[in-house]
Amino acid sequence: MTVPSKGMRRFGERVVHVALFLCASISILTTIGIVVVLLLEAIQFFLDVSVIEFLTDSKWTPLMDPQHFGIAPLFCGTLLVAFGSAVVAIPVGLGTAICLSEYAKPWFREIMKPVLEVLAGIPSVVYGYFAIVFISPWVRTIFPSAGVFNALNACIVVGVMTMPMVISLSEDALRAVPRSLREGAYALGATKYDVTTQVVVPAAMSGIVASFLLAISRAIGETMAVTLAAGGTPNATINPLESIQTMTAYIVAVSKGDTPAGTLEYRTIFAVGLTLFISTMLMNLLAQWVLSRVREKYE
Repeated sequence: MTVPSKGMRRFGERVVHVALFLCASISILTTIGIVVVLLLEAIQFFLDVSVIEFLTDSKWTPLMDPQHFGIAPLFCGTLLVAFGSAVVAIPVGLGTAICLSEYAKPWFREIMKPVLEVLAGIPSVVYGYFAIVFISPWVRTIFPSAGVFNALNACIVVGVMTMPMVISLSEDALRAVPRSLREGAYALGATKYDVTTQVVVPAAMSGIVASFLLAISRAIGETMAVTLAAGGTPNATINPLESIQTMTAYIVAVSKGDTPAGTLEYRTIFAVGLTLFISTMLMNLLAQWVLSRVREKYE
């Protein structure tokens, strides 16, 4: 077997270095391009609409007369779906992760974890259809005042969508806790429950919180399932039984091609997109801060 020369090895390293640099550059340039497009179009929008009106007006009717450009209804709808889905996904997801990591038999874990992760591969439009034909009638049976399309439908279905992310990441974080910590706790006479709740979960808290924040970020950016399940009524409410519209759902509604390009109504897409981008960025910064506060290091 011929051993590559030193010059050939250095050439190969350079090729790999250049390839990796190009991959990183494409990611950075794509992000910069998205930000530039959002800013240019959003600036044109804010030349016609006051930023104060955009942030303080309680109505959002850019396609109706009289026009109102208050982002509050869309922002409230987005937050309602994000935190409502978190109420569904976080307790169930964390409980499932603890069960798989600490209590389930190895053979059961190896079967159930891939089955649960299949949920992450189902298209979001299928989840939206599921919400309409199954979740909505169930919600209306329990709450007769609820409409066919309401925020609770979206919260439940998006919670189911984000649950695999919470389960997978939390279970990986729990299993990454060193076995020596468990054995030390057992040696002191701790029960299985005590070891799980007072040793393993606190030790894995960094990864668990990361899974929560990623799930909420996914819920904020969800589009099709929310569009189908929650309706399309911009409504500044915290009542989950009412129809709402999120920022992503509005972008979908206006991007169908009925609105002429270059008009004020068309530029609302970019104003809403910029708001969504800033919200997601702030969410990521908050996630980094929270992770830095709860991160535990074990040797």
